[in-house]
Amino acid sequence: MKNTKYLLRLLPIFVIAICIGCKENNKTKHQTPEQEQSEEKPQLVEAPKNIITLQEADAIYTNYSKHRIPMITTYETQERAPEEAFEPARFVDFDYDMIKNYIAYVDQEAKNAGVKKVTKLRMYFANYPNEKTFKDGKKVIHPRQNSLFILPTLEQNGENYSFYIGDDGKAKLIIDWKDSALEKGMGTVLEQSQTARAGIVPNFFSNATSYNSKSLILNRSGSGPPPKTEF
Repeated sequence: MKNTKYLLRLLPIFVIAICIGCKENNKTKHQTPEQEQSEEKPQLVEAPKNIITLQEADAIYTNYSKHRIPMITTYETQERAPEEAFEPARFVDFDYDMIKNYIAYVDQEAKNAGVKKVTKLRMYFANYPNEKTFKDGKKVIHPRQNSLFILPTLEQNGENYSFYIGDDGKAKLIIDWKDSALEKGMGTVLEQSQTARAGIVPNFFSNATSYNSKSLILNRSGSGPPPKTEF
């Protein structure tokens, strides 16, 4: 009997608690997207220190126009291929979502390869061949144009080195791969290509690295003269 009276006294408390819980659930279910966004405010991202002003960008772009474009144009139209029209590239662009996916892919492969930290994304200047296709058969969209390729680096002995994934799944330094190829007298791909044209069939780095190695180098970007509304 005493237990029954005790339970009856607690019953109102249980009822009130249940009602409050139901109201909170209904409130959550009926929240508008705007209300949900206001409750989940993203963390504020501070501007990187390397951001430059529009004026600074315009100034260094003008410097490139003055000190580089004339030399490129002269070389391409008077020495390299005088019979072909040429307009120097003024920008290189990569798809925004593809860049995010690339960074995620690099992080994934680096972690699997035992890299403690990817330190930098290094960009090398490059120049496309005056050919219709690359060695892999893909079309050269911008023959003779300048480009960039991107690759990740890691820190070793206080220095940053670009790396790839070796046959054993571990990170290897590209500088070691390059030195190995040069020591074996293979030279660069360009030098090998010239040798092949001379009638000697080269062994394209087969001894320096096998097909099981994995490159993390990003290229095949878009490029061309600037949009008329920019700079």
